[in-house]
Amino acid sequence: MTETPAPPPDWPGQRLGLPETGSRSVARLGRRIAALAIDWAVAVALSAAFFGYDSIATLLIFIGLQILFTIIVNASLGHAILGLRVVPMAGGLLGVWRPVVRALLIALVIPAMLFDENNRGLHDRAAGTILLRR
Repeated sequence: MTETPAPPPDWPGQRLGLPETGSRSVARLGRRIAALAIDWAVAVALSAAFFGYDSIATLLIFIGLQILFTIIVNASLGHAILGLRVVPMAGGLLGVWRPVVRALLIALVIPAMLFDENNRGLHDRAAGTILLRR
């Protein structure tokens, strides 16, 4: 007897019991990209102001801001502006290691570009997190 595969979900997060839209729904690609653009713009501005725009300084500032803001407010600056938040899949506190792993993998770019049916990139899967709307 062969098992029939489950049909694809109608929206990201459906199989996780999350709503399709509104608060606690999975962040969609457009908001994720916009938040990333905001975060990168802030890193570029700080790098230009303090280091005469140095690409390594920009990347390090970006990583540092990702870690700092995610630890403090469960969201990067761009996430916070766009009404998103990073939450652990298992519940509880986000802690320090999740934002560190997440930020380092985002900086590598490729892990953030490969995502599953729940819009969780490899960076979120490795950190055990998901990006939700507030």
